[in-house]
Amino acid sequence: MNKNITRKYPRIVTVADQKFEVRYMTAADEAAVSSFARALSPHDLLFMRRDITAPKVMAAWLQSLKDGSVTTLLAVQNGQMRACIAIIRDELSWSPHVGEMRIVVAAAMRGKGLGRVLMEECFSIALELGVEKLTAYMTADQAAAIALFEDLGFRAEAMLSEHVRDRDGNKFDVVMLSHDVNKFLARIKIFGGDEPE
Repeated sequence: MNKNITRKYPRIVTVADQKFEVRYMTAADEAAVSSFARALSPHDLLFMRRDITAPKVMAAWLQSLKDGSVTTLLAVQNGQMRACIAIIRDELSWSPHVGEMRIVVAAAMRGKGLGRVLMEECFSIALELGVEKLTAYMTADQAAAIALFEDLGFRAEAMLSEHVRDRDGNKFDVVMLSHDVNKFLARIKIFGGDEPE
């Protein structure tokens, strides 16, 4: 967890009349996250941009949590992980003001609003981290996910042809979407929502 974040977790959120605990991922979650990842379809794993079922990728993720370059939230229900979202930043790059959002939701929980709730939490964290722009990458065939991101104000910036390859060697085009984080805050103010706590 990044020391600059004051937003308090865990917190309980209600989505579709179901309660979820949203909390930071820690090293103690390694087994649960690995189990969650193994239950995802190979195509769903492409949302994460790395094969999170691979031990070396998990080790790098845990190290990134320690050094603060990745902030990850988990949504847990009855002891089972239902979704995760992460903001990835590289403060040594030419784009320290940009964060990449990666999210994956268990198949049984899609379309219920859990992803939207986590994305809103992620925006609040991004504001605290000083992130000015969020990006997201997904395969071009993920129409429902693209629609959700666009509904929250993301806009397509690029289409990368045959940019990712799954375990079977199939190549997929990737859409890169982006969002100005301050516009999210302005939108909240315009439409009368609460500002991040």
